[in-house]
Amino acid sequence: MKIEVAGPGCPRCSATFNNVTRALQELDLSVEVVKITDLETMLARGILQSPALIIDGKIVLQGRIPTVEQIKDFIQKGAKN
Repeated sequence: MKIEVAGPGCPRCSATFNNVTRALQELDLSVEVVKITDLETMLARGILQSPALIIDGKIVLQGRIPTVEQIKDFIQKGAKN
């Protein structure tokens, strides 16, 4: 599994990254987490709002900060697919 947090590096993007880290700790998972800050890369991937959360190449949320519980739900659903 690979999780990406996309955004220009704003406080909302940092909060999303921190929530992803907390969710992974609570689930006791070791997963690669990558920050995407390049605007051209974000646009090429179809990201129009930040922050965006991408799990295994699929945009699962964009334009708002996901809660730790939401992230855990996204991760658990992604692991079942």
